[in-house]
Amino acid sequence: MLKQLQTDQEMIITIEDPVEYKLPGILQVGVKEAIGFTFATALRSILRQDPDIIMVGEIRDRDTVEIAVRAALTGHFVLSSVHTNDTVSTITRLIDLGLEPFLVSSAVSGIFAQRLVRKICDKCKIEVDFNGELENWKGPLIEKCYKGQGCTECHHTGYKGRIGVYEFLVIDKKLRRLLAKKATEDEIWEVARENGLITLFEDAWEKVKAGITSVEEVLSKVPYKHIEHPEIRLEVE
Repeated sequence: MLKQLQTDQEMIITIEDPVEYKLPGILQVGVKEAIGFTFATALRSILRQDPDIIMVGEIRDRDTVEIAVRAALTGHFVLSSVHTNDTVSTITRLIDLGLEPFLVSSAVSGIFAQRLVRKICDKCKIEVDFNGELENWKGPLIEKCYKGQGCTECHHTGYKGRIGVYEFLVIDKKLRRLLAKKATEDEIWEVARENGLITLFEDAWEKVKAGITSVEEVLSKVPYKHIEHPEIRLEVE
């Protein structure tokens, strides 16, 4: 994302723990908590340089989130990460850290969630019967699915490599009003779905249909909720 945003006119500074990828043309600062140089301390110092874009490696405490929000509200474009299950629960997490709901609605423009799932090995991929893979499944049906048999190429695991599944929540005017009114997660989910939000599970399920990953992998890694589906009972013959 930083590479996409980078131009000759934009000043970008990151705060990371530790700096993992060297990005030419971007000032990257490593956190050293042992000497008191935390995310919050680094962010305060960086704001004095008035960067256009700031990337905070992780929001862990109230000080960091308050400074990051203050930066966002004063014209800086701030990117950061929070450890949560999905996009909507990120809002709850920010409030739990001590941020007022009206500040969340004012400062947050979008939330992007990612999970990594293993890819089926292309060398030993076979088509399998969906009914045989899932017993008593009440979720969305698919015509066919795939799995890896296991071979020397994938060290007999059936998988080789990983791929991301994504969920993107845009905070529009309707959601901002809801957040300011201290709406519940269920109310936020309802509006997000009305706005066309594609959940992590739905994106992952599309990758199952395409034969990229397996049913088993998706069900073990991706939460299945907030999806309308018929109550269908599948039975293995």
